[in-house]
Amino acid sequence: MSASSAPSGRATRSYGSGARVLSIGIAATGLLTFAYFSLASHVLNPFQAKRIDLLWTVMFVTISVIYRPIEQLLSRTIADRRARGHVQHSLRVPIAIQGGFALTFLILAIALRGELVDHVFDRFGGLYDVLVVGTVAYAASYFARGWLAGHQYFALYGGLVLLEAFSRVCFVLAVAVGLAEGQLAVALGIGAAPLVSLIIVPWAFARRRGERRDAPQVPRGAPEIEDVDAALAGPGAEGVQEAVAAEELSMQRGSHFALVVASIMVAEQILLNAAVLTVDATSVDRALAGVVFNVLLIARAPLQLFQAIQTSLLPHLTGLEATEGHDAFARAIRVTVLAIAGFAATVSLGLLAVGPVVMRHLFGQAFHYNRFGLAAIGIGMGFHLASGALNQSALARDQARAAAVCWLFAALAFVAWMISPIVHGQVLRAELGYAGATAVLALTLTALYRRGAYARLQPA
Repeated sequence: MSASSAPSGRATRSYGSGARVLSIGIAATGLLTFAYFSLASHVLNPFQAKRIDLLWTVMFVTISVIYRPIEQLLSRTIADRRARGHVQHSLRVPIAIQGGFALTFLILAIALRGELVDHVFDRFGGLYDVLVVGTVAYAASYFARGWLAGHQYFALYGGLVLLEAFSRVCFVLAVAVGLAEGQLAVALGIGAAPLVSLIIVPWAFARRRGERRDAPQVPRGAPEIEDVDAALAGPGAEGVQEAVAAEELSMQRGSHFALVVASIMVAEQILLNAAVLTVDATSVDRALAGVVFNVLLIARAPLQLFQAIQTSLLPHLTGLEATEGHDAFARAIRVTVLAIAGFAATVSLGLLAVGPVVMRHLFGQAFHYNRFGLAAIGIGMGFHLASGALNQSALARDQARAAAVCWLFAALAFVAWMISPIVHGQVLRAELGYAGATAVLALTLTALYRRGAYARLQPA
């Protein structure tokens, strides 16, 4: 094996190992999330369960839009600097951006308190309090996720999200066994979960301190890269220090990346939640929005599982891009998409065979689920997962703005479909629309990926 291929092999093994570790933790997380809503639908009446669904929807639309961009920013920035040999990573800019997002949310939430309490939570102020506390707490949780992903502490990342999901389920179990009662007790699990998950953070800091203590000592004043001799053999220590400073994340660069990724998160949340919100706003059946939410859980649970792959994929691809590992880059994307295709085909066939029976038993509802509509959700889930992998390749190649255009186009097409009367049944309309919108998204991101791959193959 050549010297140049050795790092690529180690990176591939690290990515594969990290994805496997995260998959175990987040697979359990997805199952626990599904269990939370299934139990909630049994211990609460349909209207209370719908309020819990709306609380979750509002909170996770918000945190995905304002916090996941910082998770991605941290993961990409730290991974890129680690691949280039740097061992120190400034967190000042990400902390400032994350704090600004959290403060903006808090100001808006206070200003809109009346609207949220009266028109979203049916005058249940306790649900509003859970929304505010939980959303602010997730600022720290998502920052920790990005830091863990960038350092490739995948076991700790998996432990964080698993602990979050487990603590949430404990609250609904307390209601189920009679230790607590009511929708507020169930909702408290959503607000408390991010706070409980932060127990993992001290362990991560202890591991980082141990790594830095065991690392070879660098002479005082030497450039902040691992191969000091190679740096000194270059244009001189002063030039290297200037290059290092240039690579530091600026507020302008960080804010631009965060805002572009935030627009991607907005589009993704539209794909996952526009159907629930439009049905809730237009249907005469107040419980029908809960049915649509349950149907889309078929996509949500695997998407949560796929966060394991996305979390490990972005720093892996960023490192490959920084070290010109283009063949390994393409191989990682190809293997991921093929695995997604096999998984989506299996899920869709299962839904076609037993989907209606399983959904009725899981959620205790008398609604008649269409097996073909459920299978369409399974197919759309596959397109959505593939789009997530292709999106990570775009972020690693600094194509975030073009990727955002693809996501926003698909999201707007989905909203237009949901408010049109082309399909009379609103649940079936949501199922077919989700499959179609995600197919469009996957095709446009595929075209973007091929364009980026072609550009990398051209001589400088």
